[in-house]
Amino acid sequence: MPRWKGKTRGNRWGYMFFIALIKHFGTSTAYAFLYFVAGYFVIFARKPAKAIISYARKGLGYGAFKAWRLMCRNFYRMGQILIDKVAILNGMASRYNFLFENYKPFLQVLNSQSGVVLIGAHVGNWETGAPFFGEYGKKMHIVMYDAEYQAIKKVMEENRSIAGEYQVIAVNKDSLSHVFLISNALQRNEYVCFQGDRYVNEEKLLYADFLGNKAPFPAGPFVIASRMRVPVVFYFAMREKGRQYRFHFTIVEPRKYKRGEHGEQILLDAYVKDLEKIVKRYPEQWFNYYDFWEHPTIDDTAQKKNTESHENV
Repeated sequence: MPRWKGKTRGNRWGYMFFIALIKHFGTSTAYAFLYFVAGYFVIFARKPAKAIISYARKGLGYGAFKAWRLMCRNFYRMGQILIDKVAILNGMASRYNFLFENYKPFLQVLNSQSGVVLIGAHVGNWETGAPFFGEYGKKMHIVMYDAEYQAIKKVMEENRSIAGEYQVIAVNKDSLSHVFLISNALQRNEYVCFQGDRYVNEEKLLYADFLGNKAPFPAGPFVIASRMRVPVVFYFAMREKGRQYRFHFTIVEPRKYKRGEHGEQILLDAYVKDLEKIVKRYPEQWFNYYDFWEHPTIDDTAQKKNTESHENV
């Protein structure tokens, strides 16, 4: 099964189709149309289907039929969340309910006159938080792999209402310019948001046990947070029944690590623990359509070296 190649499934025309559908016919029509879209994916999207079934069986311990049902729900939920994203960012947030866990401490962190690292994952729908960030959004920088960013850049330019207030820092594995942009933003007491579950650079990885199996994770977010000694927030926005979203914030205060401790690994382990809780609670909202546990072709010596020394992120 292939690894992730730095691109998110879907394209400009998919976004534009749902934007037009919502604007002209409303969200209810868009949700109804999703049954046909999800059915198409169940039949023809072989690689994503195989990836989700593998996740359900290997990670969650599901049997064959239960894994197949999860795959069907996953495809529908993915489309549902895309519709929600477009609707909410087009001023329809009042049609949804929002619940927050640990929200006041989260706002205190944002008001702490310090840079903040937020780390999410490709689960749920983190962008539904845009209406609640308000003025904070102007200080937010979203780190995205360049291929992902280019896939939606045109749509964002043509539909400013879904672009949000935040800035995008595009990551290209052949350049280090993003490192300086991230560092400068944190030094200006601004907020940098990462997705902590995908990587493109096989030489800069950390490993952790996730759902019972060792999995590779990008070193960058965790190295940056530990070395800059800024507060870290694990952030997930998950869809529930009845057009309701629940926001989960876990705050990790900055600390000085003892000799022999690897701050980046400690942060990763805490992140994975949170991510596991979220995935077990909302198993159908896992949107990594590749073999998540596949290890890159890197020997144990190189892996150990990566864990201990990340000169460049």
